[in-house]
Amino acid sequence: MGRKNIIKSNRKVIAEGLRDGVPIGLGYLAVSFSLGIAAKNAGLNFFQSFLASLLCNASAGEYSGFTVIAADATYFEMAVVTLIANARYLLMSCALSQRIKSGTSLIHRLLLGFFITDEFFGITISRKGSVNPYYTYGAIIFAGPCWAVGTALGTIAGNVLPLRVVSALSVALFGMFLAIIVPPTKSNKPLMGIVIFSFIASLAFAYLPVISEISEGTRTIILTVIISAAAALLFPVKDEEGSENVA
Repeated sequence: MGRKNIIKSNRKVIAEGLRDGVPIGLGYLAVSFSLGIAAKNAGLNFFQSFLASLLCNASAGEYSGFTVIAADATYFEMAVVTLIANARYLLMSCALSQRIKSGTSLIHRLLLGFFITDEFFGITISRKGSVNPYYTYGAIIFAGPCWAVGTALGTIAGNVLPLRVVSALSVALFGMFLAIIVPPTKSNKPLMGIVIFSFIASLAFAYLPVISEISEGTRTIILTVIISAAAALLFPVKDEEGSENVA
């Protein structure tokens, strides 16, 4: 495929990513508002909270970081807490790396790893064929700034709105997760079984003795490793055709 055709194809993929990123961005705008309130309680101003969300695309990691800031902890402690809270993204990056074409440049790989979130991972990994980073870039164009702007707005608003009302807006993200995982399960029975088992196992881990004492992020990592390894062994997937080209 010629370079002009590749560029044209990438533009089309960016447009598709932008389209899929709009509902994610709207959900981010609502959820990050409550994150901004937490930033304000930790003593951050609107610009500092905006910058924090611009450089860290993870609610759990940021909440942990703001909690550490509020406790006047050291930079080392903040780094360790954030690393633990965001460790599951290492697994997501590994999963994406198996779908990226071998010729994809290092800069594309690094950018995908930096911008990865639960939602971006979900819509990217669900596409057929190899991963085209331009699709994720398209989603980030709208959704990324929404996350940072929402945090800044939350910091400015402070406690004007009841936190209970703001937290209720996070239901939008659960709706997006369902929109991502439900359609593929309709035509893939093994996948449907894996999804159902994941829900049951996650619920069980939240109430089982000892295991329930582990942080939510660590439980997610343990479940992800166990379930994904078992699924790979029991239901291996052949390489798909129709890979997208990257300039």
